[in-house]
Amino acid sequence: MRKCELLSYRAASVVISPNESFREIAMTRGGKCHDDIFVVRSAPNLTDFTLGPGSQRYRREGETLLGYVGVIGQQEGMDLLLSAAHHLVTSGTRDIHFLIIGFGPSLPDMKRQVGDLGLTGYFTFTGALYGRALVDALNTIDMGLAPDPCNAMNDISSMNKVVEYMALGKPVVQFDLTEGRRTAETASLYAASNDPIRFADCIKQLIDDPSLRAAMGKAGRERVVNALAWSSSEPHLLAAYTRLGDKRLR
Repeated sequence: MRKCELLSYRAASVVISPNESFREIAMTRGGKCHDDIFVVRSAPNLTDFTLGPGSQRYRREGETLLGYVGVIGQQEGMDLLLSAAHHLVTSGTRDIHFLIIGFGPSLPDMKRQVGDLGLTGYFTFTGALYGRALVDALNTIDMGLAPDPCNAMNDISSMNKVVEYMALGKPVVQFDLTEGRRTAETASLYAASNDPIRFADCIKQLIDDPSLRAAMGKAGRERVVNALAWSSSEPHLLAAYTRLGDKRLR
């Protein structure tokens, strides 16, 4: 795989990287010149991700609504999310509800485990949502969850769901990942060591502090508007094509 990677870099005139971690790999393992690498983030278009009241059919009075959107698979840490939910409920935090948006190979297992843990009443599974239905659902939640565990791949990956939460002014809880911190900065709380108890503690901290939730959500929205939205990435993509054209003319 490393040989294939190196051959790909050697054949490439320019490299488009999704974040700084992959840019660093292109320069180190790939031996590419920094002028030939362009960071183009996957980011929401703010003309689509607009703030709004959400869809109140997902909300129950007096409960904090915790949201997850994305693939439901083993690598996304859904087992850790369930462990955190079980800890919250069994330790007395019962005025909560989890809105799970998406589909994937682990969805049937996750639903079964929710039942086995006695958490059926605390979870709603919407399946895949797109467009306005997705934005309405995310506008409804009080915080966004990203339980992706820390490992060699996740640590250098940028999670789309984190930016989508931030775009709609939602604070984030995630595990402590290098690119997770680079993306969210002060818009997130970070649980260490892939520990679901610490993840639950971060959730509880935000449940108990609405002013902190509001401040983090505001910081996240501003970061997306100023640095992470597609409007910020588009010039880098156009610059990559310009660089490619210049190299072809030489």
